[in-house]
Formats: sequence, C-alpha cells, structure tokens
Amino acid sequence: MTLKTKELYADISLFLVAVFWGVTFLPMAKALHTNGVFTILFWRFLIAFLLMLIISFKFIKKADKNSIKHGAILGLFLFMGFAVQTFALKYIPSSTVAFITGLNVVFVPFVVFVFFAKKIAIYSYIGALLSAFGLYFLSNTELGFTKGELLSVICALAYTLQIVLTSEFVKKSETMVLVSVQFLVVAILSLFCAVVFESSAIPVVNFDFITAVLVTSIFATVIAFYVQTKAQEFTSPIKTSLIFTFEPVTAGIVGYFIGKENISQTQIMGAFAILFGIIISEIGSYKKHSH
Repeated sequence: MTLKTKELYADISLFLVAVFWGVTFLPMAKALHTNGVFTILFWRFLIAFLLMLIISFKFIKKADKNSIKHGAILGLFLFMGFAVQTFALKYIPSSTVAFITGLNVVFVPFVVFVFFAKKIAIYSYIGALLSAFGLYFLSNTELGFTKGELLSVICALAYTLQIVLTSEFVKKSETMVLVSVQFLVVAILSLFCAVVFESSAIPVVNFDFITAVLVTSIFATVIAFYVQTKAQEFTSPIKTSLIFTFEPVTAGIVGYFIGKENISQTQIMGAFAILFGIIISEIGSYKKHSH
C-alpha cells in the first residue's frame, strides 16, 4: 500500500470519527437534563478505559514510560478542552462556544509551523480559513470579548495541542497504551471535578444516561480515539483538525432530521463552506504527492 493510499484511508477514517462525534451531540444533550457534565464524562471515560484494558491487555503489559507519559499529557489537554468548554457555556451561548472551539482548525497550522518548524501548504491555509468561515455561519453566533470567549479560546488551544501532539507522540509510543492512559487521566480528572462541582459522580440512571454513556464510551471514545490516534500516523494534524470541523455539520444534520431542530439557509451555507475547505485540503495533499 502506497503512502498516499494510507493517507487517504486515514482521512476517510477521521471523517467517520467526526461523524461519530456529531451523532453523539443529541444523546449527550438529553442526558445532561438529569446529569452533570463531569459525571457523564467520568462514566464515559471510565468505561472506555476498562474496555481498552480488556481489548489491549497484551499491549498494556508492554507499557513503557514514554507511552505512559505521552498518554498522560494528551489526557490532560483533552480533559482541559472538555472542562474549559463546560465553564464557557455558563457565560456565552453554546453556538459561540462551538464556533470558537472549532477555531482550532486555524490554530493548528500555526502551532505546527511555530513549534515544529514544518512548512504548511497554501491549500491547508485556504481550507482552514474556509472552514473557519463555515463554522461562523454554522454556529450563527455573535462575538464579543467576555470571560466566555476567553475560556473558549483556551478550550480551542487545548484541543489544538491534543491534535498536534497526537501526531508527534504516536510515532514514539505504543498506540494502545497511549490511548488507554489518555482515557484514564480524563476519567480521574472528571471524577475530581464531579465531586467538587456536582457534589458526587453518582449518576441519575435513566434511559438517556445509559444511552449517552454507552454510545459515547464505545463509539465516540474507544473506537473514535483509537482510530484518530492510528490515523494520525499517516496524515497531518492540519488535515485532522480540518476534517474534524465536519463534527458540527453532522450534529446539525442529526438535530434537523431526528431532533426536529431548525436549520437556517446561513447554517447550510456554513456546512458547505466546511465541506469545501476539507475538499481543497485533500486536493492539495494529492498535488503534493503527485510531484
């Protein structure tokens, strides 16, 4: 299999991950009516960690310090993204939080260039800017500069670092260990925050909670994060962040057809802008490999 074919398969896999994550918005929103964010996150990542432990037992026995350290760092940034995003929602509308968080698509190329001195193709910049415009129209947001916006920017930076560092760490670590440790760190930190901010991590067990936790832990966590980590061996962090902008598009489609939510023409235009951004980046990578 050629390097280009591997990259294409990796990109398709990441696209499916973005779809998985988009689909989980609706069950998560329903579960949040009766349970706290950190309680749900704790059970989601605890179950995901235990499943990874069963699946990858023979790999876990080969755990090395590097993989554990790298997994812990990724887990810290992943949790930071979830936690800061949660607090941002207290101050500004969810649409604004979603837009600013999605701006990691713009941050990633600059972080890669500044910290890893890697040249960025013009196609990546065009794709990133198109997706950023698309996110703005999709989220239908009004921007200011309050505590909420600042927290959302920190959230976007946390997700940016998680994506960029995954590309670096996966080359130096055992993938199963890297992913497992990441889940464990998020579970522990979520437990701490659930006890501090939500009084306990004991959930209100109902249909919505069980559905959300099972769907997110199996599909949106174990499968999705393993696929993301593995795929980033063969594709760039810039394309990863671009493809992940399809997550809110999927959430919008599911919300419209299943949740009976309204979608405006502006939001549809935003979705198409994101799609074009991804396509331009993909075309750019083909041109690069064809030279």
